[in-house]
Amino acid sequence: MPSKTSASPAPFLLADGLVDPRALIAIRNLELRARVIVQGFWSGLHRSPYHGFSVEFTEYRQYTPGDDTRYLDWRLYARSDRYYLKKFEDETNLRCHLLVDLSRSMQYGSLGYTKADYARTLAATLASFLDEQGDAVGLFTFDEHIREYLPARHRQGHLRRLAHALEAETSGRETNLDEPLRRAAELVRKRGLIVLISDFLAPVDLLEGSLHRLTAAGHELVLFQLVDPKEDAFDFERPMLFQDLESRHDLYLDPRMVRSDYRRRFEQHNAALDRICRALGVGCYRVRTDRALELALLDFLRSRQRRGRRIKAQTRPVVA
Repeated sequence: MPSKTSASPAPFLLADGLVDPRALIAIRNLELRARVIVQGFWSGLHRSPYHGFSVEFTEYRQYTPGDDTRYLDWRLYARSDRYYLKKFEDETNLRCHLLVDLSRSMQYGSLGYTKADYARTLAATLASFLDEQGDAVGLFTFDEHIREYLPARHRQGHLRRLAHALEAETSGRETNLDEPLRRAAELVRKRGLIVLISDFLAPVDLLEGSLHRLTAAGHELVLFQLVDPKEDAFDFERPMLFQDLESRHDLYLDPRMVRSDYRRRFEQHNAALDRICRALGVGCYRVRTDRALELALLDFLRSRQRRGRRIKAQTRPVVA
């Protein structure tokens, strides 16, 4: 892959009306970036990308002093002149740990930002969303080793600490999924959800055992494989110097001569990853880094609904 990124961030909308990731990643504050995405997701549920996604409630109950007013149904109040709270089908709090790959291969990007930038933003977005739901969120960042670890918490200030840990730079080299996943299995003893965000540009032969260790412990797994558009298409047109970001080896290649073999190998690698996930019942989402982050959040929520977890809607009071 080329050793340098290209283009500079410029805010604009995608064809479907969602915000281009370049505009979001240009927001320097990671917490603010995540809040913008989550709020945009909730406000845009009526748009076509979210068609068919719904939030379900089992019943209503009358409001009593001390209840969380975020879940008041203001439309029902307008009809009945009484305050009611929506009760959700699944109000069991979740424990989630985010595992974020920040190895050297994640430092590639052809869009003015890197896969690591996208991974940090996606992780912060999921953390912000889950925190709003009242769920506990923890974090691992890793390259060939675990670099940052925050146990799952739901308390004031925890999101800020999580964002700070995500922004820390790593000095590691290779992508080693086995050692970090083994260490995560040792540290996360209570059953919960584990979300692994990586480009998975590493041999997959050891991955099955690492993932099986987590599923056997009772954890639910969701994988996000991040792919830069240039890695996907390999549509470079002229000979150039490519650099392996993990070994730092330089190769001068004519991409037109190697494109077919590259794409065949890349597809074989992805197919092997898919087979492992299917065998273990693990949700796996391949996400190009030019894709709107709201849609990656939608993938996550759909994976939760498919497993029977109902998502709590965020209901904000309407100011007259």
